[in-house]
Amino acid sequence: MTTSRKLTLDDIADARAYERERDELRAAVLALKQRRRVSLGTVVTVMFENRETMRYQIQEMARVERTFTDEAIMDELAVYNPLIPEPGQLCATLFIELTSDEQLREWLGKLVGIEHSVVFRLPNGDSVRCVVDPQHAAQLTREHVTAAVHYVTFEFTEEQVAAFVDGVVLAIDHPEYLEAVELLPSTVEELRADLLPSA
Repeated sequence: MTTSRKLTLDDIADARAYERERDELRAAVLALKQRRRVSLGTVVTVMFENRETMRYQIQEMARVERTFTDEAIMDELAVYNPLIPEPGQLCATLFIELTSDEQLREWLGKLVGIEHSVVFRLPNGDSVRCVVDPQHAAQLTREHVTAAVHYVTFEFTEEQVAAFVDGVVLAIDHPEYLEAVELLPSTVEELRADLLPSA
């Protein structure tokens, strides 16, 4: 029987305990994110999330917002647990990285619908397109302008998991933004660990 990877209240350290581990955890998570981050073209980055990246996110949110109650931490868990992949899934945050008002005006209108345009191309010829949580879509999607951050999930069959090996390509096929990149072997290894059942 496999256990869920989702975080519980017991996984989130209280403020003093977190301060003691923060520097070490931050360094570890930054190194982890480097292997799990994929740049697509000039303005889009896809960050593949897992239990460790989400625990760090919640700990940092609690620290910044001075969240000390169990109820408030439970609210954070409800927001971020859906971004922790179970076996056969990959979960990602898509960032449209814009630094000026001019870029915002240019890109956010052009990239409406980009959250449905991310696709893996596997060496066996299969494609796995992202799906968007309806709740997130309702919050983030507008008719004439897109959000700068989107949350997407990929669902793989057993055969597609087996085909997730070196040579995997991540692509965006939005008509206004056609980009593709072959994943580094270190990234393939990281994401295969998400796709496979935990040992």
